[in-house]
Amino acid sequence: MYFTPNTALGVFLSLNFMAALSGALFRPGAWYDGLKKPWWRPPNWLFGPAWTVLYITIAVSGWWAWERAGWSTAIVIYLVSLTFNAGWSGVAFGLKRMDLAFGWIILFWLSVAATMLAFWPISPAAALLLVPYLCWVSFASVLNFSIWQLNRPKAIHP
Repeated sequence: MYFTPNTALGVFLSLNFMAALSGALFRPGAWYDGLKKPWWRPPNWLFGPAWTVLYITIAVSGWWAWERAGWSTAIVIYLVSLTFNAGWSGVAFGLKRMDLAFGWIILFWLSVAATMLAFWPISPAAALLLVPYLCWVSFASVLNFSIWQLNRPKAIHP
């Protein structure tokens, strides 16, 4: 399948937009608002702008790698990573399972790291463009774990 460079960028932006839709479909809502959260959690308004910037950089990174290698194993890894990205909101907010979401986000983190490693020989710039993404997912992993731990049912001792 052949794309012009501009069309390819549009495809990568569209793929990221589709991944972002999961956050719109599975919104935190009242259930999440009622959970205990660590004091260091960013305000809700910060997540939208942060993810917007990240999705643009993720799309450009994928596009750069695709321009140099075409449809390759690296792009398949990238698409797997986007799938983990899209799925996290469904697990955390749709299923309301912060424990399963933590396991999911670990796989998500590994998929971002694998994408960076796969992109490096193709385009170091594309790999480096994913550094903020990996940092954000690292932070989100710690936040997910903290929320899960703060809201675990307490054991009842006789």
